[in-house]
This record gives sequence, structure tokens and C-alpha cells, in this order.
Amino acid sequence: MFVSRNPNGEICAVSREKIAGVDEPIELEAEELALFFQESKPEAQRKLEQSDLQMARVMEDVVNLLIDKSVIRFTDLPLAAQQKLLSRREVRDQVNDDFVWSDDDHLSL
Repeated sequence: MFVSRNPNGEICAVSREKIAGVDEPIELEAEELALFFQESKPEAQRKLEQSDLQMARVMEDVVNLLIDKSVIRFTDLPLAAQQKLLSRREVRDQVNDDFVWSDDDHLSL
């Protein structure tokens, strides 16, 4: 990948090939390139993607509620769904363990 930058040093153009004016090489995994692509998306698309992430969490909570209420059994779910839910639970538990609050902790909002 190749980029061009504005006077502030921000990426303003990207090309898969080196072309006139877009000739600075950049790694495909570069964080600033990912940010450029994200910011280049229409606002509606960014909102929809954020909503998708939130809906995924809602659906996970619904599945857990159905299991807790014995409406369905965890083993009723397809194996791939079981694996994804277990993986997410492990990660969430790890995050919760890393983020421990004491009575003296304060969070300013």
C-alpha cells in the first residue's frame, strides 16, 4: 500500500500501487491506515457497525436469559454458537478479573 499525506502529516489518499503523488509505502496493518479507512466510511455505515456490535451483546444476553430460564439448553445451540459464547464468556471473565474495583476507587464521568 502507498499513501499521500496532507501538510499536517495525515493520510489523505491511498493506493494499492505506487502512483504519482501517492508513493509513500505503508504497512497494510498500520494503525493510521485502519483509522483512515474507518473515518472514510459514511457516517450511516459507522453507526450501523456500532449498532451491530451492540446488538451482538444484546443477543448474547438474550441467549443467556433463555438458558437461565430453562427455555433452551446450552447444548441445544449449534456447536459453533456454543464455542463462540464460551470464548466470549472467558474473555469477559478475564477482563472483569483485570478490572477490579475497591471501595476507594472512583470513576469520573
